[in-house]
Amino acid sequence: MSIEAQRRTTVLVEFLIDKAKLLDRLRGQLNQRQEKVLLRMLLEGPDGFVGGLSAGKYANIAEASPATATRDLVELVALGALVRTGERKHTLYQLAIPLRSVTPVVLNEHGDLV
Repeated sequence: MSIEAQRRTTVLVEFLIDKAKLLDRLRGQLNQRQEKVLLRMLLEGPDGFVGGLSAGKYANIAEASPATATRDLVELVALGALVRTGERKHTLYQLAIPLRSVTPVVLNEHGDLV
């Protein structure tokens, strides 16, 4: 459907604008590990990082110790790059940009948009 394709394109364009604004705002403030992980998260596109980012996932992507991962994540939250949810073992991080979903196009029995 062309309407659904237009919606997907709009969501992607809005995501790319938000991504550019975020990276521009953070320029010069990130260490190499933080930049690597942030860019990896942004690669996922408008749907975001599946399941959120945990400290363990951060440590794996950044090839960092758990203590370094925790320090980096705290700093990314303070910089406004990530949003933290949950506590302790259930703590997850999401990009601090709006994640938008595409509303599917549904047609009724007459072919009209619902």
